[in-house]
Amino acid sequence: MNEENQDRSFHTYIRGIILIGFALLMLAMIITGNIRFYIAPKMMPFIYFATVVFLFLGALQIIRSSKKEEEEYCDCGEDHSITGRPITKILIYSIFVIPIVAGFVVPDRALDSSVAANRGIQYGSGILSKPTDYNPAQTEQNSLSRAEAFLEDSDQYMQDLEEKILGEDHEPEYYEAEDYFTEEEYNQFYEELRSELLQEEKIIISDENYLDIMTVLDLYLPDFLGKQVEILGFVYREEEFEDNQLVVARFAMTCCVADAAVFGTMVEADYANEYENDTWVRVSGTLDESTYGEFRIPLIHLQGIEVVDEPDNPYVFPSFR
Repeated sequence: MNEENQDRSFHTYIRGIILIGFALLMLAMIITGNIRFYIAPKMMPFIYFATVVFLFLGALQIIRSSKKEEEEYCDCGEDHSITGRPITKILIYSIFVIPIVAGFVVPDRALDSSVAANRGIQYGSGILSKPTDYNPAQTEQNSLSRAEAFLEDSDQYMQDLEEKILGEDHEPEYYEAEDYFTEEEYNQFYEELRSELLQEEKIIISDENYLDIMTVLDLYLPDFLGKQVEILGFVYREEEFEDNQLVVARFAMTCCVADAAVFGTMVEADYANEYENDTWVRVSGTLDESTYGEFRIPLIHLQGIEVVDEPDNPYVFPSFR
């Protein structure tokens, strides 16, 4: 086997090792359960499939690297040899090798309050809630006025809209949270869940129903004022919080860690400042409403708090019901 073929075989072998490395990394995460920190459960079938495919392709590359010289060439008329200086080849392979090594070496951990501070937190379910000065009649009138202005002169309308958005004195207009759930199926589901929760003596917010209940509270918060509630999450604080305020927060993941968003519920208690960020707690109390910024949000008046261990799966997921 000449030097060129030896070089080609070596690179084919390295590619096979890299593919098997990724497969072993995914397999290790599956076995240890640490894959839960990065992937939503509904995505696991794709992880299983990718692991098998990477193992197969890696083995295939290694087998190809051991072929005899006369079997090395294909009939496509192209030169598949690796070109460039050795340092260039090393840099290219390091792009793939470093993530594999880091995956085995760097400890796996859940997202925490430092990530929440960077991404921002959504109170309740994250949909727009009614602020305290919300006026439905005024909102309807404003909507009609905007439509008429757009039809009369669309260019001028867009220019005025841009000036309002960028202007310092712009007062935002508010909408009903229900406007985001105009489909009949959504309305029916949340109305039925609202009826069920109103019959409960105490609302237990679990991992399975977290986002659904948060949405119901945003839509029908006045119906639940004074209701007993229990919720699990980690402690988080904004810089402008008072000493008696904290948020019980959870990360919600739809697909993978890249799309994780932070959802939180405001809690008020005289001894709230005794609990540090990222402390996992189980909170119970009575529901009330408050405002943060200009929006109405659910508020829990603390009656009991218990420090707990981080759950096996620290994230919550949409139910897609």
